[in-house]
Formats: sequence, C-alpha cells, structure tokens
Amino acid sequence: QVQLVESGGGLVQPGGSLRLSCVASGSVSASINAVEWYRQAPGKERELVARIRRGGPLDYADSVKGRFTISRDHAMRKVFLQMNNLKNEDTAVYYCRAWTPWGDRWGQGTRVTVSS
Repeated sequence: QVQLVESGGGLVQPGGSLRLSCVASGSVSASINAVEWYRQAPGKERELVARIRRGGPLDYADSVKGRFTISRDHAMRKVFLQMNNLKNEDTAVYYCRAWTPWGDRWGQGTRVTVSS
C-alpha cells in the first residue's frame, strides 16, 4: 500500500509562488515509478498538471509550462511542485497520484487559491 499526503497549499496573490509537497509512505512506496500532480477547479474536470517518472522526461500541461516545476527526491517518496507566477486560473484543489507496478493511489488534495 502507498499513502500520499499533500501539503503546501494556501492563499496567494496573483504573481506569487507556492511549493506543494507530496509525501509517500507505506510498504510499497519504494516501488513508485511515477508521480503526477493533478488539479480540479470548481465546476471543472480534474486535469493533469505535471508528471515525473524514474528515468523519464518531465511532462507539463501547456497552461503551466515555464511557471511550474516538478521535482523529486532520490527515492521518489517526496515530490514537489514549485508554482511561480500564479494566476487566478490556477485556483484549484491539487492532488498527487502515484503509480506503482500494482496500480495507482491518490492523495487527499491541497487547496490553492490565487486571489488579490
């Protein structure tokens, strides 16, 4: 099993920055081979924001390229999403999703509100 806990959300003004963290624990957390950040804004579908894989390229949604950066620790038990130059439209609940050879797990989400 893998448990994921997100943190780092909050209220920020447009143009500001936040750093989200996704921490994995559990008996198979060492087998995580990819982690994704998703977000879901009110009234909208959940969308993929960024993806990081062991030994693979980084992927970003077009809407966040150049502003968001996904990174991880060596063990891939901590994955971060650095969000710069935040915009009102980045307001959403952000979720991390981890993939193992046995399937995927989601965290509970952390809320990001961008507002002046």
